[in-house]
This record gives sequence, structure tokens and C-alpha cells, in this order.
Amino acid sequence: MRRKTKERLFFLLFRGCALVVGLALLIIVGYIVFLGIGTLSWEFLTQFPKQRFTEGGIFPAIMGTLYLMALVMIIAVPIGVFTAVYISEYQGSSRFAGWLRVVVNNLAGVPSIVYGLLGLGMLVIFFGWGFSLIASAMTLAFLVLPLIITASREAIQAVPSSLREASLALGTTKWQTIRHHVLPYSLPGILTGVILSLSRAAGETAPILLTGVVLTKSILPQDIWDTFMAMPFQLYALATQTVFEKTKDFQYGTALVLLIMVVLMNLAAIIIRNRYREKYKW
Repeated sequence: MRRKTKERLFFLLFRGCALVVGLALLIIVGYIVFLGIGTLSWEFLTQFPKQRFTEGGIFPAIMGTLYLMALVMIIAVPIGVFTAVYISEYQGSSRFAGWLRVVVNNLAGVPSIVYGLLGLGMLVIFFGWGFSLIASAMTLAFLVLPLIITASREAIQAVPSSLREASLALGTTKWQTIRHHVLPYSLPGILTGVILSLSRAAGETAPILLTGVVLTKSILPQDIWDTFMAMPFQLYALATQTVFEKTKDFQYGTALVLLIMVVLMNLAAIIIRNRYREKYKW
């Protein structure tokens, strides 16, 4: 009886914790949707801001955020996945692999403002890239690399070793085994880590604040060396540098669009992950 009572108490505790998390998420999302839904319109999504963010829309901030995420994905995903493959498949349990894991885990806990200072000192000043889209994208790539490496490594290591042994027994090389068997079967987990990392990068302000983002810009970025607008920084600037009541609609509308973008990214990851999970069952 005592054992069953403890089990019930722990189950109640777990359910209570899950309920608190769910309610917190519901309150945050509901609050943003309630205050921002009235601002959404075709003009708000397709126009440039006017009259100090009291009229117009957030089109350049949306496009700047999309450009930034595309560059971060192009830079971070190949490096992160190939690093995870190297650690898991080629180094195994060696001392060097253990050292790499420690480094990656420590980098994952570094505050984002530190990455911003790194980007400012190394990319903007030392390399002479200046305040630019590529400097911000590279800085965010540094930020999300540990998350992508960790998620990819866990997904790769979850593939049964018997699959590798069967492939090698048929005469394939190690790289052919990794390319045609290990990576496809681990792709759902890799995609989950990638999308979660990009979702985090989409909401970061400190790294881009120090490396290339601006509050207002009359045209979209012409190349990767140009400055850009982004929704996270726009929210920060409007909340701290303007009269709240005058830009309230812009703030909540921008927050809602950013939230929708992150949700769509996660939904896309879920759909792709489920398709590959059905295709590569083991």
C-alpha cells in the first residue's frame, strides 16, 4: 500500500508539473494572440514601417529574419552534422572525442551576449566584415552549433550498431554505410535538433545587436554585406526606446508574427520527421 501511495503521489507531481508548463505556454501564447491579432493585416505584413512605427508594416523585418535564418542554416547545419558524424562514427570513445563532447557541452551554456561580443571583436572588427548580415549569421551559427552537434550526435548514436555491421558485412565502405544507412535513419532526430536550434536563433537579440541589425532601413538587404532589420531587435528597440502606447500595436503584432514563424518552423520539422520516420523504420 505504501509503495502504491508513493507511486500515485509521484504521478500527481509529474502531472502537476506538466500542467504548470502547459498553462504557462497557454497564457503566453494567448496573451500575445489576443493583443496582436487585431494588428495583423495584409498591409502590416507587406509594407515598410512609417511614422516612427505607428503606421505601415514590418515587411523588411520579416524578410531580414528569413534571410538571417537561411544563412544560419546554410552555415551551421553542414558543420554541425558533419562534426557529429566525426565524433560518433570516426572517433568513437577515444580521448579526443571525449574532449570534444566536453567542449560542445560547455559552448552550449555560454550566454548569447558573449557570442555577440565574439562576433563584434572577431568578425566585425578583426576580419573587417563590418556590421552586416553575414556577420550576424555567422555569430548565430556559432551560437546554435553546439545544439545541432549534440542533437545530431544523439540521433546518430541511437541507430543500432547491427545496421552498421550488416552494411559493412556486405562490402560497403564506412562512408557508404554512414551516407546510405546511418544518416537517413537518424535524420528525424537531426531535423528536430536543427529546427529547435533555428527557432532559438530566430528569437535572439544580443548577437545581432552587436553585429549588423538596424532599427530602420528604407530598402531590403542587397547582399550579405549589407545591414538588415529583424523582428527580435525591432521588438527590443520599440519596447525600450519608444513610448509604449504609441507603438503598442507594432510590438504585439511583431511578436505574434515571430511566434507564428517559429511555430511554422516546428510544424515543418514535425511533418518532415514523421515522413522520414515512416520511410526508415527500424
